[in-house]
Amino acid sequence: MIIPKLHYVSQGNTPEEHLENIQKACTSGIELVRLNLNGYSDKEVRKTAEEVHKLTAHYQTRLILNDNYKLARDLKADGVHISDPNTDFIKVRNHLYTWQMLGGTAFNLEQCETLLTKEVDYINLESFKAEVNTVQHALGLNGYMLITAALKTETPILGFGGITTADVTQLLTTGISGISISDAITSDFNSIRTFNKLLNASVTEEQRHTF
Repeated sequence: MIIPKLHYVSQGNTPEEHLENIQKACTSGIELVRLNLNGYSDKEVRKTAEEVHKLTAHYQTRLILNDNYKLARDLKADGVHISDPNTDFIKVRNHLYTWQMLGGTAFNLEQCETLLTKEVDYINLESFKAEVNTVQHALGLNGYMLITAALKTETPILGFGGITTADVTQLLTTGISGISISDAITSDFNSIRTFNKLLNASVTEEQRHTF
């Protein structure tokens, strides 16, 4: 399975804004979008996800849903990202189609090691920088380097948390495979081109992950 090096984690004050921002990301060349709708009714999430799925299909952009693995299967989205490391990942994997990708969030080495036993296709390692209203501390470059060195895995590890284009070159020296971005892309969709260039994220150079 090929995991793109750059993921856009959608943002917006309303489901409509998420849709608008995803469209901008698609037209700017993003290869994978994670629909990150929290705090809305199941009906709103499903309606928005259906619209986003049509949109991403049009642009041939891959779509993964945040946490809602049942809806991801129903829509035949490209996969699901589970944000709680304590989720039953085997249950989620068994519910998905075999071709759907499964990603998970981890905040430390122990959680990464656990996720690697759960057949995840990639891990989002948080957070690179300290974020407002979170109890998680910033891992920084040293934290990323120590964790990737200890893991010695071919499973893609993606950086996340306040990353900007200025951070990418140094981040790549830590052994991570790619990055997930929210703020920097939402504030400037032209940055997608810059991120891709910094990541060398052409289709032929994406990391191939096989079981």
